[in-house]
Amino acid sequence: MNLRDHLAEAVRTLRAAGVSSPEVDARALTLHALDLPPTAFLLRGLEEVDGAGAERLSQLIQQRAARVPLQHLLGTVEWGGLQLGVDGRALIPRPETEWFLQLALADLKGVGLPRVVDVGTGTGALALGVKMARPDAAVLAVDLSPEALALARENTLLNSLDVAFVKSDLLNSIPGPFDLILANLPYLPEGDRAHAEPEVRHDPDLALYSGLDGLALARRLIPQARAALAEGGALWLELDPRNAPAFAAELRAQGWAAALHPDLTGRERFVRAAPLPSRGGETMRPV
Repeated sequence: MNLRDHLAEAVRTLRAAGVSSPEVDARALTLHALDLPPTAFLLRGLEEVDGAGAERLSQLIQQRAARVPLQHLLGTVEWGGLQLGVDGRALIPRPETEWFLQLALADLKGVGLPRVVDVGTGTGALALGVKMARPDAAVLAVDLSPEALALARENTLLNSLDVAFVKSDLLNSIPGPFDLILANLPYLPEGDRAHAEPEVRHDPDLALYSGLDGLALARRLIPQARAALAEGGALWLELDPRNAPAFAAELRAQGWAAALHPDLTGRERFVRAAPLPSRGGETMRPV
């Protein structure tokens, strides 16, 4: 078969398997399997493809039809100007988190030699994104999973950036102080597990679920973050749009200034929080 015929067959296979974007995925996997440039379908579409290349392509298409994530099959993703290795050791970084990073970086304007910690770093995307945008920053990446930390270290080398790593349960025993705390923690309610998309099941559970309402880890982080923040520092959390407003309200009730920020689709997903100044030794409470 020629290249265009292989592509058409791949599209049919992925569509029959229920893949949501069969044309896009088939094209990406065909180019990847055959090590071809994006122009190949236009310039070389009638070339015959057989042998090892055809076998490689067939295997990748069958894996995608079994709902292995496209990113795992490609091995890398471009995210925020970084090239990140991805596999089953950590959650695949999402496009919305790129906007989360840009919002949070605004808090470092005017801060010299900022100290930043990325809690639940996964692939290391946020920590590396901070370091790329602010080379003067001292960036610490924290995760409970040794497998995720190994992947994040690989991505640090891949992007030639200098980030420190610590295995820790959130910020337990990590005193700071930090000018910026980033936390894209697991935020799905346990009830979502039963009807998760097949691709999601290839992500580690440790990176997905957080108690009955998805907020168990975020709640545990709050007292640790309060203790670790430098004066004038801020905590940024990426949450499920279903629970972000409720969590912002919880923070305000605990003496934090908490503001909701929408993602690029308009959903209130991000929370910026900072402790309110104290008066007479007691934290001021919002009214």
